[in-house]
Amino acid sequence: MNDTPGWASPGSAPSDGQEAGVPRPSEPVDGSGPAGNWSPTQPPAGQWSAPGAPGAGPSAPPAAPGWGGGPQGPGWGSGPHSAGWGGPPAAAKPGVIPLRPLGVGEILDGAVSTMRAHWRTVLGITLTVAVIAQIATILVQRYLLPVPAAIDPNATGSEELRQAAESARSALISSVPSLFITLIATLITTSVLTVVISRSVLGRPVTLSDAWTEARPRLAQLLGLTLLLTLIGAAVMTVGLLPGMLIGSAAGAGLVVIGFLAASVVVIWLMVRFCLASPALMLERQSITTSMRRSAKLVSGAWWRTFGVLALTWLLTLIVSVIIAIPFGVIAMTVDSGGIGSVLTDGSTNFGWPFLIVSGIGQVITATITYPLSAGVMALLYVDQRIRREALDLDLARAAGLPGYNTRS
Repeated sequence: MNDTPGWASPGSAPSDGQEAGVPRPSEPVDGSGPAGNWSPTQPPAGQWSAPGAPGAGPSAPPAAPGWGGGPQGPGWGSGPHSAGWGGPPAAAKPGVIPLRPLGVGEILDGAVSTMRAHWRTVLGITLTVAVIAQIATILVQRYLLPVPAAIDPNATGSEELRQAAESARSALISSVPSLFITLIATLITTSVLTVVISRSVLGRPVTLSDAWTEARPRLAQLLGLTLLLTLIGAAVMTVGLLPGMLIGSAAGAGLVVIGFLAASVVVIWLMVRFCLASPALMLERQSITTSMRRSAKLVSGAWWRTFGVLALTWLLTLIVSVIIAIPFGVIAMTVDSGGIGSVLTDGSTNFGWPFLIVSGIGQVITATITYPLSAGVMALLYVDQRIRREALDLDLARAAGLPGYNTRS
C-alpha cells in the first residue's frame, strides 16, 4: 500500500485465482499471539465472565443464558463504538465510507459526502469543465451545424416519410459534436474525481492540482477505453439492426424491432460487466485490456446488484436533470420569442442567442451536480467490490495509518 490512488496490486487477489495473498491484520501487541503464549492456568470450562465485572472470577457461577445477559441487555458496554461481546466491532471509518462491504445507501452517501468534504476541488473541476464544454457546444450549434430542415405539417405519403428521414438524419449529425464534447468533459471530470474519491476514502485532503497531476497521465488510456467500449456497443447494435434493414418491408421492420431489443440487452449486459474498468484503470494503473478483465472479475457474481446501483444512480441524475431543465427551458423559451415562434409555425428549432445562453446555464448547473455523483458511485462501487472479494479494507486501513495493522515494506 502506498500513498498513490492505486492502493494495492491486484496480482495476489482472490479474484485473480490466488488465495494466499489476502492481507491480514497485524498480530496483537500485548503478547497474546499464538496458543503457546497463553497462560497455563485457565478458568474452568463454562465459567468465563466479563472482564472487570464485580464478583466475577474463575469460580463465579455462569451468567444468564447468552453472552451479556446482564442489566445492560445484549452486548457488553454502552459506548457509541461498543459492539462488545454480543456483536462485531464497528468498522473503522477514516474517510467518507466505513471500511467494510457497503450498502447501496452508503455508496450514494459516500459520493455525496465526498462532494461536501472536498467541495472546492469538486466544484473547481466540474464547474470549469462544464463551462468550457457548454461554451464549445453553443458555438458549434450556432456556427458549424446546418440549419435543421423544416417540416411541412401538411405533407403526406412518401413526402412525409422523406421529411421524417431527413429530420432524423439531421438530428443525428447535429448530435455528434455535442456527444463528442460531452465525452471529453466526462473523461476529464471522471479521471480527476476518481482520484479525489480515492483520497477521501482514506480521509486525506486533496487539492485540484494534486488530483490533476495524478489523473493526467491516464487520460489517453481512459479515452482509449471509452472509445473501445463505444465501438463494442455500436458493433453489437449494428449486428442486431442490419439484417432487418437489409430485408426491408414490413417483415424487415419487425426484425429491426426484435434485433434492437436483443442488441440492447447485450449492450446493457456488456456495459455493466465493464463498468468498473475506468476506476480500475485509474487506481491500479493497468492497461486497457487488463482493466476490462479486472472489471469483469469484480462484477462476476454481482451483476444484478451492480446493475441496480447504476440504474438507481441514473434515475437520480435524470430526476435532477429534469428538475433543473424545466425552469431553465421555460425561461429560455420565454426570452427567445423568435425561437418559440418558429417551433409553433414550421417545427424548426432555429433558436437564437438568448435561448442558447439560458439553456446552457442550466446545462452547466446540471453537469456540476451530476458529474460528481456518477463518478463517485462508480469509484465506490469499485472499492466495495474489492473489499468484498480482495479484503481491500485491510489495505485501506494500513494506508490510513490506523493502529493495529502492519505497514507493508
